[in-house]
Amino acid sequence: MKNLTRILIVTVLLLFTPLFLHQTSFSQSSTERIPKDIAKAPLPKLLDFGRGKCIPCKAMAPILKELSEEYKDRFIIKIIEIDQESNLTQANRIRLIPTQIFFDAKNQEVLRHEGFMSKDDIKKVFQKMGVK
Repeated sequence: MKNLTRILIVTVLLLFTPLFLHQTSFSQSSTERIPKDIAKAPLPKLLDFGRGKCIPCKAMAPILKELSEEYKDRFIIKIIEIDQESNLTQANRIRLIPTQIFFDAKNQEVLRHEGFMSKDDIKKVFQKMGVK
């Protein structure tokens, strides 16, 4: 029984420690996590971290382009090549590609998603953030 309790405690710690660290580990200002060319813009932002060779990243590229045109002047969408932007990649603690990070107009992270994200799912996040 004691061994089962220990295993359960260790399992819970292993599962929840990364979530806790993710929420508390960003000591850098949010503007250091956003490309300088868009950091000062008073609009919400979506940063998509990926690599040109990544199949899900390739699948998302046309979706992001369409959304960029559809939400022009309401939302900034930027694709970040992790090989070319290693400082941003490290500052945002990217572990998996593609990763989408949504920031509000004040550059505060609102939501993070790892893996492929459909156009409809991205639009739902935009709506939750108040962008129509």
